Amino acid sequence: MRELDVLGVRVEMPSNVPMLLLKESDGQRVLPIWIGAAEASAIANALEGLVPPRPLTHDLLAEVLSELGHTQLEGRITDMSEGVFTAELVVDGHVISCRPSDLVALALRAGIVLTCPEELLDQVGIVLDQPADDEVERFREFLDNISADDFDES
Repeated sequence: MRELDVLGVRVEMPSNVPMLLLKESDGQRVLPIWIGAAEASAIANALEGLVPPRPLTHDLLAEVLSELGHTQLEGRITDMSEGVFTAELVVDGHVISCRPSDLVALALRAGIVLTCPEELLDQVGIVLDQPADDEVERFREFLDNISADDFDES
């Protein structure tokens, strides 16, 4: 199993459908998973550290797991068939089927490690184009040294 990090939620254009991006922790491949708007909001809020005034469903479940003393928690993105991803929440050895978006929203709140099989990454993982580190550094230097006077108003 490969450990996954949550990169975030993006909106795919032009369809305006939210997409969850999970990246292998020690690699370059990303699992793009289309999700619902409510789940996208729950994940984005957790990533930003926003705490609602009253617990939402994922907050409630995280609190229940904690209060009941469940310490052996795992989150697995298990498969993708016909464009639909499946996932499992493992609680003290009990395997519970769930949607990947709910699993991620819960994992962010409860500190659950997310994993997936190597074969799934081989099958549907993609490598995102990322600028080379030196290119990013040159751009940062450019921004640090530029002023409004550098632009001619002609």
